Amino acid sequence: MGKKFLRFEFLLLFAVFIIATCGLIYELVAGTLASYLLGDSVKQFSFIIGVYLFSMGIGSFFSKFFHKNLLNTFVEIEILVGLIGGLSSVVLFLLFENVGSFQFILYLFVFVTGFLVGLEIPLLMNILKDRVEFKDLVSNVFTFDYIGALLASILFPLVLVPKLGIMGTSLFFGMINITIAIVLCFLLKRELKKPSLLRTKAIFSFLLLLTVFIFSDNILAYSEGKLYGENIIYTNSTPYQRIVLTHNKSDYRLYLNNNLQFRSADEYRYHEALVHPVMSIAKNVKNVLVLGGGDGLAVREILKYKEVEKVTLVDLDEGMTKLFKTNKVLTDFNKNALNNPKVTVINADAYIWAKNCKEQFDAAIIDFPDPSNYSLGKLYSLNFYQTIKTILKPDAALVIQTTSPYFAPKSFWCINKTVMQVFPQVDAYHAYVPSFGEWGYTIAINGFGTTFNTVNRKAEGLKFYNYQFDRFNYFTNDMISNQIEINRLDNQILVRYFDEEWGKLQ
Repeated sequence: MGKKFLRFEFLLLFAVFIIATCGLIYELVAGTLASYLLGDSVKQFSFIIGVYLFSMGIGSFFSKFFHKNLLNTFVEIEILVGLIGGLSSVVLFLLFENVGSFQFILYLFVFVTGFLVGLEIPLLMNILKDRVEFKDLVSNVFTFDYIGALLASILFPLVLVPKLGIMGTSLFFGMINITIAIVLCFLLKRELKKPSLLRTKAIFSFLLLLTVFIFSDNILAYSEGKLYGENIIYTNSTPYQRIVLTHNKSDYRLYLNNNLQFRSADEYRYHEALVHPVMSIAKNVKNVLVLGGGDGLAVREILKYKEVEKVTLVDLDEGMTKLFKTNKVLTDFNKNALNNPKVTVINADAYIWAKNCKEQFDAAIIDFPDPSNYSLGKLYSLNFYQTIKTILKPDAALVIQTTSPYFAPKSFWCINKTVMQVFPQVDAYHAYVPSFGEWGYTIAINGFGTTFNTVNRKAEGLKFYNYQFDRFNYFTNDMISNQIEINRLDNQILVRYFDEEWGKLQ
């Protein structure tokens, strides 16, 4: 009897561990998927965590209305959680381009999953309350619960997303949820009412998820094909972003988290305007720093200057730089720049790397994604630019991509004003890139030994930039914004500007 009781208790406590692990995985899947498809990862994760915890509370409240057949109810809910959580990412990917109420469906999935998980823990405690002393019951349940949550939070970014992807991860953990239900159906069949019916439901649900899992790559390819409307030739999920490369006739496009990063037809306009003004005015260009720009296209432009002896590229995502080092199509675009012996690629957080850097550079090109969330906003902050100043030589030149002055003038001039607090000479300019419209840059000199109209050197074979800086730094009235604040690390006003301005266009 004692061994039977211990087995019963252990099985249900282990189920708590699985519930916590799977529940947090479903929450992380929803947050990551929302970030991929809707952008602004901080806001999406904040809302999803809030809805999930709220729904768990509602589920816990309603658990008091369950009095009969608690073990059967527990197993039924375990099956239901596995089905809904497992299929959530599949349904959301398929519906994104086809329904106008996508966010409602997203949060409905989060709410239902959280509600069911919130039901399970109190039900399980009610099942065990007459078998285990109260203090042991509470401590054991919450110990297993928190350990499961920790395991999920570690595995998700380091193993699950890189190996299984978002869709595969949710399906895999759905099957784990249902496997626990199947095990309980077999080992606790004498405790259950109609165990064979429960077992049939669980096995059918497991086989359904397994089938979808086997075809998940095809489903993802179909959904992304509808999303992008182009032939997808490469996809990869890294711990930081979803990378998609598409091809249509002679045009290639790279998307990061559903946002267009570049289009092969006109990327030269963006990168020539980014690189050549700063390379032409810098006193020296022997040692050049690139922050961001993991596609190597800015490095390609830098290497057109024979004086360059060393280029250091710092980009967070190894998956991105590896792709642009090895993919034949993409190495053709960047002229194999990332494999050039002059180039050193460092995969690190630029904010932390810059603080620890002891080297000084002649020129710096900062090509980060737009400041759509707070983790990116810190890379446009006053504190960050003060750090960058310390690793630039006197009279070194610096350029920063600063989003569109037409679509987001507050964001554009906020970055420019922030840079002006740090560097003695600062100016702004813009260029027309058909894929993006008017796109802007802030340029700075760490001293007074040169000016923005100086041309110390030129590269051959440019298709767009003509070294006449004055032609690029005229702004019409609809690209001006004066009532702006500096972007500080502790206020991130830039992220709010960006969300406000680009949000109007969605």
